[in-house]
Amino acid sequence: MLKEQILDLKKEKNAIILAHYYTVPEVQDIADFVGDSLALSKHAAATNADIILFAGVHFMAETAKILSPQKKVLIPDLEAGCSLADSCPAAQLEVFLKEYPNHKVLSYINCSANVKTLSDIIVTSGNALKIVNALPKN
Repeated sequence: MLKEQILDLKKEKNAIILAHYYTVPEVQDIADFVGDSLALSKHAAATNADIILFAGVHFMAETAKILSPQKKVLIPDLEAGCSLADSCPAAQLEVFLKEYPNHKVLSYINCSANVKTLSDIIVTSGNALKIVNALPKN
């Protein structure tokens, strides 16, 4: 019954459900897409959905919003965080950048939107080494 209600509401609202690999199977079963965070955001951007319900953590929903600014992005658990993303608070990065203004900042895609805005380059696990090796040595 609950599954049917969710699917009906999803259709009524022109919404899609994204589920990260780490979500419980019951959520994955009703999701339109299951995968890693960046791939999910790319899938969502390619749809005509008006609403993206992202069963994941904050940075994932933020990435979906960055790639789909015209869409409403919802996250069902406002307490859903990520220790990796939380390990680089934007306020601390901003202090570092003021102290060392000549540094280039490469940030991993799994960081907050605020950290992304302070970064020069955003990398993924698939391209980080190539990008780092392409940078001038000095």
